[in-house]
Amino acid sequence: MYAVIKTGGKQYRVAADDVLKIEKVTGEVGETISFADVLMVGGDTPTIGTPTIDGATVAAEVVDQGRARKIIVFKKKRRQNYRRKKGHRQEQTTIRITDIIMGGKKLATGAPASEKPAKAPATAGSDLPQLFTAPAGDGDDLTKINGVGPVLVEKLNKMGITTFAQVAAFTPEDVANVDDALSFKGRIDRDNWIEQAKTLAEEA
Repeated sequence: MYAVIKTGGKQYRVAADDVLKIEKVTGEVGETISFADVLMVGGDTPTIGTPTIDGATVAAEVVDQGRARKIIVFKKKRRQNYRRKKGHRQEQTTIRITDIIMGGKKLATGAPASEKPAKAPATAGSDLPQLFTAPAGDGDDLTKINGVGPVLVEKLNKMGITTFAQVAAFTPEDVANVDDALSFKGRIDRDNWIEQAKTLAEEA
């Protein structure tokens, strides 16, 4: 069983347990999202939408939020001393398809948990290691750090990270440990968490 979905101006043929990169969509790592623009559902009797299929959705789990490789754009005009060079990295979301649903009925479901490949602890908050000792007292509002949402705050808290000062004091080893635990693949450095946290700690 497969489906054809539309997102980010592109079409994708997907099936249960497929992992793919798409244009960025909102969602924290481990969160479940759904796609309502289903153009086709294939199987023994394919169904084609006009242009979409009413009541059909595709559910997926957010695996990672990141960016694609850098693209260099260079412009030059002859005899006008004009040169411009810019770099761009497109934001992408990596997802894993879990269900294809049509008319409220699941037509395709991802493999049971016992059959799925082992995942990084980020997909299950209860399995996250406690890497730090949380300071006494109320924690800071970590959602003020760009790229950190409520779901991620909960995971950071379970790891013992509750304040801006802790993030601001991250060592390279701390960054590597948190990256590994949450399968971030460099997101902390990419989003400049440490500098953001230093500024927020000073303002607090």
